[in-house]
Amino acid sequence: MKRSEINAIMQDADAFIRAHGFHLPPFAYWTPETWATKGPGVREIVECGLGWDITDFGSGDYPRVGLFLFTIRNGRAENLKRMRGKLYCEKLLIVGVGQVTPMHFHWSKTEDIINRGGGDLVIQLYNATADEQLADTPVTVSVDGELRTVPAGGKIVLTPGESITLVDHCYHQFWAERGRVLAGEVSLVNDDARDNRFLEPIGRFPAIEEDVPPLHLLTQDYARYYRG
Repeated sequence: MKRSEINAIMQDADAFIRAHGFHLPPFAYWTPETWATKGPGVREIVECGLGWDITDFGSGDYPRVGLFLFTIRNGRAENLKRMRGKLYCEKLLIVGVGQVTPMHFHWSKTEDIINRGGGDLVIQLYNATADEQLADTPVTVSVDGELRTVPAGGKIVLTPGESITLVDHCYHQFWAERGRVLAGEVSLVNDDARDNRFLEPIGRFPAIEEDVPPLHLLTQDYARYYRG
């Protein structure tokens, strides 16, 4: 992805989020120059991967295969082992109409995906087999506390205000219909480096062509700009 494209997505996403009455934390708007002045006091932001996360999953076609995320809060993986500290994560997602987040599951993480406003969020579901392929068995999930069962490859449509609980080893892919969706994710600690199993080999983070300077940093940029 070009940095200019990422910058434009950030500006558009911020306006879309504000239009739904939600506001990002102050560190979302730090410039690269501000990041260069920060010390150990902001290490949690860096180590826990808080902030902007925009990916085309290596597709080269963000509107068709891609996702906007902003991680608002997150703990560390070791917290789960000790059952102490932050054991949770919260994200905002923006899902475009027909914009697919590819089929994947998490080995450990259980998550709630919430439609916070806009169009409909369509989630396609499969159970995983023992060898991590798509099972042909029915899938049972909780939608706002009510159990629903769909056949393998079946879809759950979340209208604004609805949410779904996805447990570990439940394959899912999703996209928006009838309008762009502002979605929320509330989960166990998120570990993008070790807890994503995509059905097809893809890149979780994009390769970036630096055609212009960054407006704000992506989480993958911290290593270049933060010296704390």
